[in-house]
Amino acid sequence: MAAQASLRRVGDLRPMFDRKTDTARRVWPLAVSMCALTLAVPALAQDEGKAASKRPTVSRAKPVAPNSTTSLVNLLIKQGVITEEQGTALIKQAEDESYVQREAAKGASARAEEAAKTAAAAAAAASPPGTKHVTYVPEIVKRQLREDIRKEVMARAHSENWASPGKYPEWAQRIRFYGDLRARYEGQFFPTGNDPRQINYNAINTGNPYDLSDNTNFYWAPTYNTSENRQRARFRVRVGADVDIADNFVGGFRFASGDSGSPVTLNQTMGGSGGNFSKYALWIDRAYLRYQPSEDFSFSVGRFDNPFWSPTDLVWYRDLGFDGFAAQLKHEVSPGITPFLVAGAFPTYNTDLNFGYNIDANDLKNGLPGKFPSNDKWMYGAQAGVGVKFDPQSSFRVAVAYYDFTDTQGRVSSPCSVLATADICNTDITRPSFAQKGNTYKTLRNIIPEVMPVGTFQPAYQYFGLASQFRPVVVSGQLDLGDFHPVHVVIDAEYVNNTAFDRNAMLALPTACCNGGALSNNTAPTSDGSTGPFNGGNQGWMTRVTVGHKQVRKLWDWNVHAGYKYLESDAMIDAFVDPDFGLGGTNLKGYFIGGNVGLSDNVWATLRYMSANNIAGNPYAVDVVHLDLNAKF
Repeated sequence: MAAQASLRRVGDLRPMFDRKTDTARRVWPLAVSMCALTLAVPALAQDEGKAASKRPTVSRAKPVAPNSTTSLVNLLIKQGVITEEQGTALIKQAEDESYVQREAAKGASARAEEAAKTAAAAAAAASPPGTKHVTYVPEIVKRQLREDIRKEVMARAHSENWASPGKYPEWAQRIRFYGDLRARYEGQFFPTGNDPRQINYNAINTGNPYDLSDNTNFYWAPTYNTSENRQRARFRVRVGADVDIADNFVGGFRFASGDSGSPVTLNQTMGGSGGNFSKYALWIDRAYLRYQPSEDFSFSVGRFDNPFWSPTDLVWYRDLGFDGFAAQLKHEVSPGITPFLVAGAFPTYNTDLNFGYNIDANDLKNGLPGKFPSNDKWMYGAQAGVGVKFDPQSSFRVAVAYYDFTDTQGRVSSPCSVLATADICNTDITRPSFAQKGNTYKTLRNIIPEVMPVGTFQPAYQYFGLASQFRPVVVSGQLDLGDFHPVHVVIDAEYVNNTAFDRNAMLALPTACCNGGALSNNTAPTSDGSTGPFNGGNQGWMTRVTVGHKQVRKLWDWNVHAGYKYLESDAMIDAFVDPDFGLGGTNLKGYFIGGNVGLSDNVWATLRYMSANNIAGNPYAVDVVHLDLNAKF
């Protein structure tokens, strides 16, 4: 009756709709239907409540099916009030809510009956035999049980996302996967006039020692190619994930391709690793745990991205990962001005637990063999800088960093007997475990002269260590001009000076081939082919100008760049610098140009040309061309 009276009152509003536009007249039937539905439902609920109050039975009511909602939404679509897409979304929401209500009701009824059975069983156990029981649960208790269970089911539905089909569970939403692919053509082109005697010290130090003796040496030492042009197809793949663990802790890992365990390249040469479509290796490239209580501070441990800000690859190559511990701090002290600090400790080499079986009779203790001492290598670093934003699109940043490489310089051994490649001296471990080319080397073994049988000569098997210590200071800067946003003009610059370099000590090194501590490379060429004085250096700088979009993400995004690099032999440890310019390492100078263009969303092409020449030592030059197809996901 109340609903009929309400509808009569709605009918009194009909003249008002008749005086309006055609749209109002079309809405009139819909308004009547909605009002009828709105007013009828409470009335029906009230009547049902009155009937229910007369009998204390368990409610058998089911959640209202979405049929009436579906009909109403279809009517709204037909009347043109809402679109079909909006109607579909409303129907989907009604179906999900109906499903959850039904599940909640089922759970509530089942648990209420279980509670009643439990109470009856307890009462029966406490009463004398023959006692009859009539279980009565007040309606208010039943309603409270149903409401509590419904809330519990709804909370579980939302936390586990089974109330919203298509959504991931809560734990899965805390994992963010990412990755990228790159296919590359690489061409290496050598001019005439290169000296073929470019010794590959990394091949020697990671293999058998090289015999420097003139009497027994009938083969060349391993050398780099400096005369034959090469071409190859390569690819790089990286797949990783960042995980929000809990309480400001984040973890992450990444797997990547690569020909070897080189720290500075993840490229895999197609047809390499044995050829004949052999499978390729996958390496652990990142694995870290980070504590980050705010955006201003973080502390990382494990293997992670370079924590130091470096706008170029003069000192650190962009793919290099750091092992160790690092803390990063920044704070905006005034609008647009943000100082930052970075500090960390990083092991660059850890001694094999069983290194160095000492078989020298003079060093035996109590007639038993021993082990050589450890020579763990660490790098400690700190950087301070400031970033300034002139406006939302323009900024400037500058920073100064200091790095200290400990126990990295090669040390001449104690007198040791070396008659075979398997013999070991006590400082062999100070040689680099990975190197590119450019750093200055000296011989490590102080070999004891031996009395050899008539007609034989003593070999001089040698390993090579870094001749200089390394404590570089690096000044970095970047100016980003966004006056033509999204097109930017970005100027990057970096300067490095190895403050531990001692030129006088380098000049004092002997140049004889075989004794410990002899200078091995980066000497001035002489007309008679003899070894000249040291002519390397300890400084480097690089500048680059980039014009275009800062990041190429969409179709026809673009940028171009040009720059110049000058990096002397011992300005930085060559293992960590760019592996592409001059085919890797230090003691190089030259220019480079390139550009990027977007081919689709997250797909772009890159073209680079790099021309490099040696600064010191024998003549060497190479031009390198890269054509890349990149994709990011």
